[in-house]
Amino acid sequence: MPLTHLLALAVLQGLTEFLPISSSAHLILLPRLLDWSDQGLAFDVAVHLGTLGAVVVYFRAELWRMARDWLGSLAGRGLTAEARLAWAVLWGTIPVGLAGLLLKGWIEQALRTPTVIALATLGFGVLLGLADWAGRRRRDEYSLGWRGVLAIGVAQALALIPGTSRSGATMTAGLALGLTREAAARFSFLLSIPVIVLAGGLELRDLATAGPAVDWSTLWIGALISGASAFACIHLFLRLIARLSMWPFVVYRLVLGGALLAIYAP
Repeated sequence: MPLTHLLALAVLQGLTEFLPISSSAHLILLPRLLDWSDQGLAFDVAVHLGTLGAVVVYFRAELWRMARDWLGSLAGRGLTAEARLAWAVLWGTIPVGLAGLLLKGWIEQALRTPTVIALATLGFGVLLGLADWAGRRRRDEYSLGWRGVLAIGVAQALALIPGTSRSGATMTAGLALGLTREAAARFSFLLSIPVIVLAGGLELRDLATAGPAVDWSTLWIGALISGASAFACIHLFLRLIARLSMWPFVVYRLVLGGALLAIYAP
């Protein structure tokens, strides 16, 4: 892979993974629009693992408290707010885990097309705008009950459709449930951790047996660059989202989806 392609794709992944605009769609579309060779799933996995490192480092203090109190709940020391949040992240991962196991092959073969991406970008962009406009925005992530966690988990499973955006779908569901923008974003970011771990683990297992065809140096560089850009993106997004609202991302999705339909629709 040329160095310019590597840098562009890694930075793009880092900047879009946690924004509600679909990183997977951008990784599919950029090579198609510029007539680049497909970077392959190995590179996609590497840059996703880079973003995993970014979110773990950024939320390291929260994750430590959550892990400590979750283990305490297993030992019978009761449910603290941090333990409940840890359980919420785990329960919210089940729908996407089941959907991924059952539908992964079909999705990769049938849905990685510009038309599907365009329709998902438009449709879920409208839903994000409605949720941001109508949501009460009074609750934090610690207030989620099991029904709310299940709803956000199902929304995350829908994000297996390219163009939907995992962060966009989970933030939309969180806003619809009355979470503040910051709370919806934080829970979405925390919820990304087990998903990336599970998906990356399955792909890494395949890569480990792939032999010399895998360019490991390219994967490491891509992971580091995507991780650095993702860390910066998380920091700026959480600082600015209360003032910016979700509408810049809604407008971007509508423009992008409309442009893709104009280019690729039959």
